[in-house]
This record gives sequence, structure tokens and C-alpha cells, in this order.
Amino acid sequence: MPFLLLLTVGTILIIRKQDSTPYQHDHGTVFGTTYSITYQCDSNLQKSIAAELQKVDDALSPFNKKSVITAVNENREVELNDMFVEVFNMAKKISDDTQGAFDITVAPLVNAWGFGFKTGTNPTSRDIDSLMAFIGYQKVRIDNRRLVKQDKRTMLDCSSIAKGYGSDVVARFLESRGVTNYMVEIGGEIVTKGISEKRLPWKIGVTKPTDDSLSVSQDLQSVINVTDKSMATSGNYRNFYYKGGKKYAHTIDPHTGYPVQHSILSSTVIADDCATADAYATAFMVMGLEKAKVLLKRHPELMAYFIYSDEKGQNKTWFSDSLKDKITELNN
Repeated sequence: MPFLLLLTVGTILIIRKQDSTPYQHDHGTVFGTTYSITYQCDSNLQKSIAAELQKVDDALSPFNKKSVITAVNENREVELNDMFVEVFNMAKKISDDTQGAFDITVAPLVNAWGFGFKTGTNPTSRDIDSLMAFIGYQKVRIDNRRLVKQDKRTMLDCSSIAKGYGSDVVARFLESRGVTNYMVEIGGEIVTKGISEKRLPWKIGVTKPTDDSLSVSQDLQSVINVTDKSMATSGNYRNFYYKGGKKYAHTIDPHTGYPVQHSILSSTVIADDCATADAYATAFMVMGLEKAKVLLKRHPELMAYFIYSDEKGQNKTWFSDSLKDKITELNN
């Protein structure tokens, strides 16, 4: 009986401590975007979190002149660090799995078409052919912690995986400090654990694609209960092009060098880690709805939520069966 009493009192004290421990709210900018981190902890860890994010920036940011990836892109001699190697190997694995739909060498094509869309002047077939000569994840490899290129013009851009990876890095840090309730969000890529300040599972909104070039509208399509998981979304919500009366997101196919003409407007993936979710969300935009469904059958550990345009140009949704109990549809 005394032992049971002590156990009961101990449990009550633990619960009270959990209830009284404050939630910290940190915000900032990294990788050319914003971050928002909420976590339950007696002390504020923003300086340490910023230091972790700086490590990722020093490895993977093409905007950082001193980063490893900048040295690689400028063909300077550099020893690859652990973070760069980890992300490169993960990217290669997902490129293989998606038959090249995910490709971290595709940035020159994206830039070429992005400029063309804005001005109404598309790159010519000759432009595309010249770029395709050095596009392709198979054209780069790591050998003895050095990056080896088949063509020195090949450049790497990890923007489609780095934000997710950065969220994972912060989550790992929080775990190392004993934090059990948190949400890490970098540029819309999210990792969650435990419960929110409301003592409820974390709930994340999926933005409704709208023709809103000023990004004023923030209407939500759905809300997904996401706890102890990671979530990433790919899709240019504010910028579409039209062909044959249908709407397409600006996504470039690494195989052809041209924009894909698939119906997916927004691809959200939930996975155990955010880098994986980030990369597959991008790959599914390239693959299209039917191929994405086939791949998802091979990967029951992945869950996906797609907003797509049907034959009549109306927005529709499709999601994995395993997400049914986690979704609140707000607007079909």
C-alpha cells in the first residue's frame, strides 16, 4: 500500500510538472524561408536551435558562399561533411526509387522555365537540350568524401529536401534535450511529437490552391491530425499555368526538361522523417496521380494527400486509406 501511494503521488507530480512546464515559441529565417518552432521546455533553446540550423545551412545552402554545396557547385576542392553526405545518399536512394522523378540536379531547368513563365517567353528546345546535357542525378557520385561529376557544369540544389532535413535536425536536437512535446516547421515542412499546448494532437492545415498571386488568401482545404510524424507539401499554390482549359502546377520533369502536365496541384506526404516526406512530395508532383498511387502501394509507411484538378478543371482530393481517421475535410 505505501508503494502504491508513492507511485500515485509520483504520477500526480509528474503530470503537474508537465502541465506547468511552459511551451516556448521560437521564430526566425533560414534557407531563404521562415521557421516556427514550438516546444515544451523550462528554458528557451533558440540559440542552440539556431546553431543546429546554421550547421545545415553551412552544408546545404546554395546562398551561403562558404557552404559545402557552394564549393561543390563552383568545382572547388572540398571535403564533404556528414550532413552533406547523409542528404546526398538519401536523395540518391529516393531518386532510384522514383526512377529519377526526384533529382537534385534539376535546378537549372527549373530556373530556365521559371523565368520563361514570368515573362511569357519559354526556353527554346535548343536551350533545353543544352541544359539536359548535364542534368541527371546519375552524373554525380561520392568517392572518398569528395563529389565526383561527369560534367563540371552539373550543379546540386537540395532545396526539395533541405527544409525537411533541417526540421529533422532540430527535432533530433530537441529529443537530445529531453523535449517530448514539440512542433518544428521550416518553410511548411513539419515534424511533430507528443501534444500541443491545448493538450491535443498536433493539427496541421493543408492550404487550398487558389489563383492568388499576392498570397493573400490562406484558405485551408483540410486539417490533418499529425502527431509523432513528419509532413511536407510540394506544389506552387499561387502560380499555375493553363493549357486546354486545365490548370497545371509549375513542375519540371527531369527526364524531359519540360513542365509536367499532370493533374496534381498539391502533394502532401506524411512519413517518419521530414526529409523523406519532403523528397517524395516533390517526386509525386513529377510522377502524377496514377504513378504516385502505384509507388505508395510499395511504401505502406508513407501516407499522401493530393489536391488535383479533374477533367472538368475542378479541384478534387485523394488521400491514403491510412489517413482517413486523421483528416477533417473543409472544402472539397
